Amino acid sequence: MTAVGSTEQFFVHDDEEPPRRKKNKGARWVLGSVATLVVLALVAAGAYLFSLHRSYSSNVSHFPELSEEEAQEIFPPEEERPEPTEATNVLLLGTDANGGSGDDEDLPRVPGGGRSDTLMLVHIPEDRDSVQVISIPRDLWVEIPGGRGWHKVNAGLALGGENGHWLTAATVEQLLDVRIDHVAAIDMLGFVGLVDALDGVRVNSSYSQSFTTNEGYTFNPGTQYMDSDQALSFVRHRRSFPDGDLQRIRNQQAFIRAVIQQAATPSTLANPVRTNQMVATFAEHLITDPDLTSTRAGTLAWEGRGALDNIIFTTLPNGGSGWSSDGQWIWHQNIEEQQRISQAMREGTLDDYLTEDEEEDNSD
Repeated sequence: MTAVGSTEQFFVHDDEEPPRRKKNKGARWVLGSVATLVVLALVAAGAYLFSLHRSYSSNVSHFPELSEEEAQEIFPPEEERPEPTEATNVLLLGTDANGGSGDDEDLPRVPGGGRSDTLMLVHIPEDRDSVQVISIPRDLWVEIPGGRGWHKVNAGLALGGENGHWLTAATVEQLLDVRIDHVAAIDMLGFVGLVDALDGVRVNSSYSQSFTTNEGYTFNPGTQYMDSDQALSFVRHRRSFPDGDLQRIRNQQAFIRAVIQQAATPSTLANPVRTNQMVATFAEHLITDPDLTSTRAGTLAWEGRGALDNIIFTTLPNGGSGWSSDGQWIWHQNIEEQQRISQAMREGTLDDYLTEDEEEDNSD
């Protein structure tokens, strides 16, 4: 397994280059990750707790509950699902509303195209002393539950219709053999409002060369200021990179880290107007499962208030690139590493596993 990156951990296999696309169809950016992590960061800091609670609860929306019949169509019987643990796993995904491009993507056997370019699993261990964020490449080839066959992992959002978020959660449960406790998604306008509320962010680009996006923005290696338009272009871009979506994932992770760090600074927390604007803005575009209430989010945040300095980003390992039987370019699964990560999550040792792996790679 090869680790790429310095300050963050990225488990990737970059031996093969994805084919160049003849036409850029844009990219969808999911900000459930940013929204949820920033909410936790702000609430954990204890700033304006009641006000933030009100801003969140009055603006957030919730997915409808599954009926018993719908649950049976999506999830296996309870005794066959991964057992819950004292850890909390939150699946962060996105919608194409207000600026996505899923309607333009033509995937075989997927009505209306794919629905999310970014999926992240946030693992909060039982001791709440750390947070691990696992990015799942959208082109990973997986089996969708309920006899729906093999597809790219993001296809569940389309195949599940109005319950696509639940089908995606069931897909990730099956993939990693861990219970998904919560699901959250956000659309593109939440992204724009979040960065605007921060008056821009300073993001560290890990790519070794300068690159120019389709929107005409040039980004150089190292830290640079980005307004909302620039940041949106930064996290969407993939055409310039030999490993395509894997570098885009690194850029998205760098952006999220920057937002969390800036949102939790004393200057931000000391400004009640800005803090509430941030929470209200992205909560308005945030949709979660019914159980991820402001009370639940606040409890997680308070319990994990000491973990803000110990957030690790990683990318789910893959087994190399190839082509599906119906002609789609895909990443194959790395079953061995997936099982190791799954076991570490169930045992509450994912932080140790990722840290040890980084040390091994640095010693090579």
